[in-house]
Amino acid sequence: MGEVTVTSTSSAAPPATGSPDPLGTAGLPGIPSQPGRGPAPGVPQPPRRTAFAEGVDRLRAAATTEPGRLRIIGALLAVCVVAFGAVTAWQMTDRSSAADDVLHNSQPLSSAAADIYSSLADANTAASSGFLAGGDETSTSRERYLRDIRNAAGKLSAAATNSEPDSESATTIASLNKLLSEYTGYIERARANNRLGFPVGGSYLRLANDTMQKQMLPQAEKLYARENQRLSSDYADATSYPWAAIGLGVTVTGALVWAQRRNYRRTNRVLNHGLVAATAATTVVLLWLVAGQSFARSGLNDSYDHGIRSLNVLHDARIASLKARGNENLTLVARGAETVEVNGEVVDAYDHDFEGEMSTLGKGLAQAERLADDQAGRKPVASAVGGMEEWKSRHEEAQAAYELGDFQQALARVIGDKSDKPTGECFDSVDTALRTAIVHEQAEFQRAAGDGRDAMTGLPLGAAALAVLGAAGAVLGIGRRLSEYR
Repeated sequence: MGEVTVTSTSSAAPPATGSPDPLGTAGLPGIPSQPGRGPAPGVPQPPRRTAFAEGVDRLRAAATTEPGRLRIIGALLAVCVVAFGAVTAWQMTDRSSAADDVLHNSQPLSSAAADIYSSLADANTAASSGFLAGGDETSTSRERYLRDIRNAAGKLSAAATNSEPDSESATTIASLNKLLSEYTGYIERARANNRLGFPVGGSYLRLANDTMQKQMLPQAEKLYARENQRLSSDYADATSYPWAAIGLGVTVTGALVWAQRRNYRRTNRVLNHGLVAATAATTVVLLWLVAGQSFARSGLNDSYDHGIRSLNVLHDARIASLKARGNENLTLVARGAETVEVNGEVVDAYDHDFEGEMSTLGKGLAQAERLADDQAGRKPVASAVGGMEEWKSRHEEAQAAYELGDFQQALARVIGDKSDKPTGECFDSVDTALRTAIVHEQAEFQRAAGDGRDAMTGLPLGAAALAVLGAAGAVLGIGRRLSEYR
């Protein structure tokens, strides 16, 4: 018998052509399928993916090809360069605005506050001098008092206009305006009674002086201190380095250098014109940013060191001289009615205050001499020092006559004419010298602060324009590389 070979063949029918299984469910247990019709009815389908997820997948797929990588690199470089320009423009605009505030807003307001204080103190001094003269009050003394009152009122009005509503400064200015009316009323009553020979005039003058010394001048000093704080804040804003812009600029420059190095390693081409242009634009902005801020900082610091510091010292010295002169006059007005105990000894209160203010004046002038950095600044300060020393000498002579009971001689040595060599001459000499020094230092401040502000001129706009050009260069440079794949 021959061998019978039996061949058994088992095969599954292939799926019908043209019957896709888009969900991949064919052959899965428990999920029947129908040829050409997808999943069976009633079978839940998985949720559709979001557009963002699909975009991420496409981006991931593109990143696996060189053209895709180049597109991503170009987009990131363009965004970073534009961001660098925007941050630079923003930060330098803030600093330029702060520098402009220093020059045209906060410093003038600080100076105005000092003028308010000086005008009030000088008005009080002129009023006491006129009272001592009695019926012989000169038109010069009267006009000086009225000029000081008008100046103080004008400065208060200007300060009220420039202050923020409902701020502490606005409240202080309103209070000073009210007290100024009360003060001038007391002075006019003192003057009227004094000219008639009524002793009550002295009481009104002391009441006016108390109003000035205990209420008006302390509030004016607070206003001055507050405006100085505002000035210091503007200085800090204007001189701080824009670290965010600088850090971003360094990062963007590094990214551009990396992109060019990558391009060189893959193509052996040394330069990509677009990327080189972007790098140059970014580098120019970065160098301009650092140099501009450095020059601005130098100018503003110079204006503070050789302007504001000297002005503050000179203003304080002038205020001390004004208060000293007022106390010298009031010593004769009160005639021992006001006393104070010092180290167990009872002394005249006004003469004690005079000595304290003269000590403050001496220290202030010594500091002003150290801060003066040119002959034009040192000369008036030296003149004030000489006037102060002569003032002390003449005051001792006047005080000696007063203590001996020779009131008329003491009065002549304080407010007499030139032949009497009065202390008033010395006070006027000191005051004139200090005002001259203040004018000089004010000019020095404006020059240096103006130079500092000008160093930032055009930087915000220039940075923005160069950043746009740099971004365009980066895009064009990458685009040139992409064109090689078409």
